[in-house]
Amino acid sequence: MSRRSQRRARGRSQAAPRPQMDRATADSFQNMQARLGVGAGNMSDANTYVLSNLLTRQPRTLEAMYRGSWVVGAVVDAVAEDMTREGVDFGSTMAPSAIERIHAAEDDLQIWQSLQEVIQWSRLYGGAIGVIDIDGQDVSTELNVDTIGQGQFLGITPLGRWELLPVTSDSMPLNGTVVGRPEFYKVGPQASAFQLQDIHHSRVIRMEGVKLPYFQRIAEAGWGMSVVERMYDRLVAYDSASQGSAQLIYKAYLRTLKIKGLRSILAAGGKAETAVEKHVEAIRKFQSSEGLTMLDSEDDFETHTYSFSGLNDLLLGFGQQLSGATQIPLVRLFGQSPAGLNSTGESDLRNYYDAIRAKQQKDLREPVNKVMSILYRSVIGSPPPQGFRATFNPLWQMSDTEKGQLAKTIVDAVGTASELGLISAPSAMRELKQSADQTGVFSNITDDEIKEAELAPPRPTELDPDAVAPAGDGPGQVIPAPGADGEGGEAVRQPTA
Repeated sequence: MSRRSQRRARGRSQAAPRPQMDRATADSFQNMQARLGVGAGNMSDANTYVLSNLLTRQPRTLEAMYRGSWVVGAVVDAVAEDMTREGVDFGSTMAPSAIERIHAAEDDLQIWQSLQEVIQWSRLYGGAIGVIDIDGQDVSTELNVDTIGQGQFLGITPLGRWELLPVTSDSMPLNGTVVGRPEFYKVGPQASAFQLQDIHHSRVIRMEGVKLPYFQRIAEAGWGMSVVERMYDRLVAYDSASQGSAQLIYKAYLRTLKIKGLRSILAAGGKAETAVEKHVEAIRKFQSSEGLTMLDSEDDFETHTYSFSGLNDLLLGFGQQLSGATQIPLVRLFGQSPAGLNSTGESDLRNYYDAIRAKQQKDLREPVNKVMSILYRSVIGSPPPQGFRATFNPLWQMSDTEKGQLAKTIVDAVGTASELGLISAPSAMRELKQSADQTGVFSNITDDEIKEAELAPPRPTELDPDAVAPAGDGPGQVIPAPGADGEGGEAVRQPTA
């Protein structure tokens, strides 16, 4: 090998490896010559996302926005109201009278109002709890529902995140659905109730706003994020557009007065300037009273009108972005139907109600069943029956016509089942009374009437079909009751030999 080749080989072996340059995340499409695509050297390369303006950690700012912005108030309140608006149904596992007593206790103890507040403050602050208050029990002890007697349940007390002290220890063990959550919630000295007390987690209904990843949740002391923080940039854009449009009203009718030598008159001052001021004042006076404009022959007066075309579409566009950021349709958030031919917002509202239903099942189903079990023990004085479970009533309300059609369908179905002997008369009456919340009829069926139906003799359709034979002289023959004519009367069983 020549000396020159040896030097080249040594140079290649001694050269340090070239470090790989950091490269921006590139889009799948690039045109380097036209500078199109992310990472192609255009202005889009400067785009990034950073953790700035952490509103969740600024409770005073959140409260100011909640009080001062109707949009923030609607975003926080709408979902909480819809999640608790229609209550629950207990199915056929309970007697109608017991269901009525439970619903009456819900109103007396304001169960749904309290749950609504828990959801509201969790959405505003990022987290909140509702304390299950049992008379005569220490809130720092574990809740045992079997120890609850009649009249002991006092209701639910909502506490916002900032009424509680941060808990950095005593977390739940690493198993179950409460992993990482505190075993006790320490209430602060400025809270609305339970000041400076430790509350056991079993007595708490915990709600979070926007759930966060693990490390972000740690940064928020175990809580979630306020829903206002995620929509903040869209809210600023909408409010800015609204205020800008309002300011344009003051410029909607501009007037221009041209006065010859005005600059010289103002520079000289004195009587000439005073004369100009009197002239302008006279124009204002007579324009207001008589609509006259007095001008010198050499003066020129012009009016300019401002066109507001396009502003409505602009505001609607910002409103749609805000609706998407909050996951609340325009018809619910702003009370207006979306633009379009024959567009009423009904489909959007149905989709929104489906989303609310999913939130109810995910966040409220377990705590509501727990509260209703406690409420049953407190009202009835005994454990709930086997299979006791609360189901959320649908949010979509039917019209009177739809209710009438549903009532007719239920009556036909129950009547057919009763005639076929599939259900007894008392069961049919219970089904009709239970459907009163949906149909608006049959609510006047009383428990005494149901008991009377239970004591009544069975109808022919409720007899053993094997004991009923065709007409003729044989065992099991069904014959009219003695003294009954051929037009009516109940059939009785012919005794067999």
